[in-house]
Amino acid sequence: MTNGAREVLLDVKDLRVEFKIRGRHPFVAVKDVSFEVYKGETFGLVGETGSGKTTIGRAIIRINETADGVIRFRGEKINGEIPKERDRMVTQKIQMIFQDPMASLNERAKVDYIVSEGLYNTKNYKDEADRVAKVEKALLEVGLLPEFASRFPHEFSGGQRQRIGVARALIMEPEFIIADEPISSLDVSIRAQVLNLMSSLQKDKGLTYMFISHDLSVVRFIADRVAVIHRGEIVELAETEELFKYPLHPYTRSLLSAIPTPDPRVEREKRVMVYDPRSHDYSQDKPRFVEIRKGHFVMGNTAELTQYEAMM
Repeated sequence: MTNGAREVLLDVKDLRVEFKIRGRHPFVAVKDVSFEVYKGETFGLVGETGSGKTTIGRAIIRINETADGVIRFRGEKINGEIPKERDRMVTQKIQMIFQDPMASLNERAKVDYIVSEGLYNTKNYKDEADRVAKVEKALLEVGLLPEFASRFPHEFSGGQRQRIGVARALIMEPEFIIADEPISSLDVSIRAQVLNLMSSLQKDKGLTYMFISHDLSVVRFIADRVAVIHRGEIVELAETEELFKYPLHPYTRSLLSAIPTPDPRVEREKRVMVYDPRSHDYSQDKPRFVEIRKGHFVMGNTAELTQYEAMM
């Protein structure tokens, strides 16, 4: 499947994720979300805590079950009941870098085992020498020394631990990596290093990323396109610079207004917009997710869409 000259690697259509609560109706975490991720790009998914962005990532990698909708990778359905071979393919070709480098590494295991875990699960190595060589290569690719393989996670800094998490993903030779807030728990000085590492690995290996974050300023640095999600629904989607130049949905504008400005005088005078979902009147005219300009999608009813068109 292609879009012009761009190959669609991941296609999410009408995705719905629910969590069962005893004695109550299921909680709908993701509501009928649709988007495509093109091969070789970085697709940003931005929203506040609890918006459903991590839930989407976990549904793609088959950690969370889906209640409805279809997720296709390279044109093949990968959610719900699928053949074992395809499940194995998902395990190898789609990897995840988790948010907390402290919690995502097994403290009782050495780095050698942590990085090798995917290889053990898929038997994706010829012999012990091949496995060790792959671990050394993965560590070197993320800027760590091969001798670090014999150490435990507690011996490393937060930035080094996140590099171990990246190595654990890379060793599987994936095509698509879901990075779930990979720098949010790191010191500011280390964040740029990890982002630059991810960018260089993408160029060297032709990787495709989904970069999940609550911080639009970080996403602007790394993402080619951005989807803004609020309470389980994507409200706006566009190329990154287009979104920053023409933010249409009031929720997108509120997120942008909260980005800190380096100039203290400008920062003092800045007004942060507070988004109120009750400002929309959808009682009669229901909202639709519409392509308002080529590649720029926004959620709104007829009156709002007319207003958004005037803003461009």
